[in-house]
Amino acid sequence: MRKHFLALAAAGLALTLTACGDSATPETSDPPAGDTPGTETSAPMEDAGTLSIWMDENRIDAFTALGENFKTATGISLDIIEKPTEDVKTDFITQVPTGEGPDLIVGANDWVGDLSNNGVIAPLELGAKLDGMSEPAVKGFTLDGNLYGVPYAVENLALVRNNALATDTPATFDELIEQGKASGAQFPVIIQQGDAGDAYHLYPIQTSFGAPVFTTDDSGEYTGELGMAGEEGVAFAEYIKKLADEGILSASIGGDQANQAFMDGKSPYMITGPWNIPAFEEAGLDFAAMPVPSAGGEPARPFLGVQGVYLSSQSEQALLANQFLDYMATAEAQDTLYEESRRTPALEESANAVDDPILEGFGEAGVDGDPLPAIPEMGAVWTFWGAAELSIVDGSAADPATAWNTMITNIQGEI
Repeated sequence: MRKHFLALAAAGLALTLTACGDSATPETSDPPAGDTPGTETSAPMEDAGTLSIWMDENRIDAFTALGENFKTATGISLDIIEKPTEDVKTDFITQVPTGEGPDLIVGANDWVGDLSNNGVIAPLELGAKLDGMSEPAVKGFTLDGNLYGVPYAVENLALVRNNALATDTPATFDELIEQGKASGAQFPVIIQQGDAGDAYHLYPIQTSFGAPVFTTDDSGEYTGELGMAGEEGVAFAEYIKKLADEGILSASIGGDQANQAFMDGKSPYMITGPWNIPAFEEAGLDFAAMPVPSAGGEPARPFLGVQGVYLSSQSEQALLANQFLDYMATAEAQDTLYEESRRTPALEESANAVDDPILEGFGEAGVDGDPLPAIPEMGAVWTFWGAAELSIVDGSAADPATAWNTMITNIQGEI
């Protein structure tokens, strides 16, 4: 299948999402009225083919609705295949070279480095439509000057407050903990961890100690040098131990347990993302989102993640995939995904149309955020990072400094 894809590219049918793309592509010809993605049609078109697409369980509903609209507009069906979150990327890397992978996958921008290094994704060209996307969204899927995914949502963590249990949120994390204790709730603040650790949810606190995952160069681009080595990282590791000793961090509190505890009113605060907004609303909570207070003296900077769609480098249906990726960049598609998932659209036109105080709070929390690294070195980080933090939380580490410095050594060795 790889030879077939390259033959198409060599023949001048390379994937493009611009309105002035190659005249051989379907979307740049003059289709009958109603055939162009993003326009309304009175009835579904005849079957024009099927694209297979992998995603995790959290995206199924949103992309099912999107797929129905796309089918009506183009006649192309989406064969949506649900896979566990932890398996989407790894299975894709394993199966694409064998010809068994899907045409497309949905995932976060920090996959770019691994997927590109393994040769399993194709670079894209948004052309003029790139101008309509937010800068963080575009940057998130760009590596070495190439765009590798069509972004559809920008997201980050924030501090979510149960307004029935707290009102005036303090300026520091330690003061927040004391306020939480005074509320009488079971947990002063909830930060999910689980049995593998969760560095992502602790990252805003970590950056407030001046320990970003990687250093950046003068242009703001990530280098392959770890920024969380040194005394700042060790200070954060010691703070993890403090939080664990106070019962705030626990390996028994994974994502599901954290969500349920917060919805049950067991804590006035939770560090979480916009993906939990629908569940909190359904639970009838009166809540607000705001920046995470600093624990280490510097601003708490969560990761700015971008969600998007990647194209398999060995898809035999590049032309059909081109139509879908083109559709993903339209306001119709981005609006649908926002309505179904409540995440800020990557397309600025759609994002500007959103009137949502909760999402505005998340936006304020992400103003100083760090883009989720798309460099290949990021693939060496997550497992060691989470395991080291977990060893501090559950007490299996000899001491925080040793656990942290061992993690740094292991990550550097892996890189």
